[in-house]
Amino acid sequence: MNYSTLKKGVVASLVAVMGVTSLASAQDAPATTSSAKVFGGRAQYRTWSLGINGGVLAPVVVTGGSNDFTNWDVNLGYGISLRKQLGHAFGLEGNIFRGKLSGTNTDAPGGIRNGAREFETDIQYAADIRGVVNVATVDFLRRENSVNFFVTAGYGLMAYNPKVTTAAGTTTDFKGQYGEERDNDYIKEAYIPVGAGIKFKVSDRVSFNLAYTMNFVDGDNVDGVYAGGTSKDRYSYASAGLEFSLGSKAKPNLDWVNPVAMMYDELKDPTLRQEVEALKNRVSNVEKSVEDLKKDTDGDGVADQFDKCAGTPAGTKVDGSGCPLPVPAPVTTTTETASNVTGFETIQFEFNSSVLKTESYPTLDKLSSVLRENGGKVTTKGYASSEGTAAYNMKLSKDRANSVKTYLVNSGVNASQVTAKGFGEANPIASNDTEEGRIQNRRVETSRN
Repeated sequence: MNYSTLKKGVVASLVAVMGVTSLASAQDAPATTSSAKVFGGRAQYRTWSLGINGGVLAPVVVTGGSNDFTNWDVNLGYGISLRKQLGHAFGLEGNIFRGKLSGTNTDAPGGIRNGAREFETDIQYAADIRGVVNVATVDFLRRENSVNFFVTAGYGLMAYNPKVTTAAGTTTDFKGQYGEERDNDYIKEAYIPVGAGIKFKVSDRVSFNLAYTMNFVDGDNVDGVYAGGTSKDRYSYASAGLEFSLGSKAKPNLDWVNPVAMMYDELKDPTLRQEVEALKNRVSNVEKSVEDLKKDTDGDGVADQFDKCAGTPAGTKVDGSGCPLPVPAPVTTTTETASNVTGFETIQFEFNSSVLKTESYPTLDKLSSVLRENGGKVTTKGYASSEGTAAYNMKLSKDRANSVKTYLVNSGVNASQVTAKGFGEANPIASNDTEEGRIQNRRVETSRN
């Protein structure tokens, strides 16, 4: 068979396949939109594929070149492939195939050339690894394509056994006599596969592939004729096959993904715009919350949420809680200092509570200022009204005394300057028979030691 015949056969096969594929596509339901995202990574796709193929092997390639035989035959070849798609445009593929090559010197003078009449070579195996590049797609505006073009190139190793029929009609077969020990059945040579093809999507799992691969062998005896190293042998493999996508059915096949179309769809997706608007609102709310946290209505330098004395007049010096700092009277003698320390008002508390009231802060701040500036020691004496048991009221009175001490220490007074004591229901300053009297008895008194 000559090259013209092969071309006609390939064209006829292509036309038939295009018709079958178009019919299958017409019967399929419209593709559903994938949930995969452009920047979602490979984990959201199926990336492994297993293929089977069959076709014709010939000892020539379309790029031409010299041949040791004038006429060539087409023979059956078949193989399998396993591919890992690393991106939408590139993958790595392992291939292995078998078949036979043959040719004659029918058109040579006397049917003889280089002392040979014909040859037949069995390819025990040809195994290689290739890079597969998706170079174009017919429907590139679709989110998922259905027709892809690809090119391949790689490196492999083949094992083969050529048999040559000489001019005398004798067939030479060196099977079992190859290698350094003369005990190998096949010759082993490296080869470089270079090819191109077209892929049709039959379903979400299956594609139909047409490919043509030129294999350039690192040797000159694939056809059994060694021309003194002046040329390298080559052969072609025109194949058709099915490829099956492996992995979860819930994921799309990365081989058919078009990221440009996906990005366009995502930018036009109204839900994305809604998410952006929602994000803007959340940012605005956060900014407003920050401004509220910084708000200082009375301008005393303490934010409203921490200001325990709102409405402080402008220019007033305040403490960390926003309350005015006491202005101590001039201290000239020890006697005057003692009167300041012992002259503070009583600190009142709510029923069953040891929490300081806000109105107590100025009194305590004044006491703190005197102790920090003039030294000395004070005792905080806690008391309770008569409600409840004596033991409970004793504990409550101690808690009240410690609340005053804690405030003074936190304001800068040395802890050793303050002694806290609880006296329970003892020493009432008013009758416990009335609510007005009980309110006065819920107190802490300070006295200089």
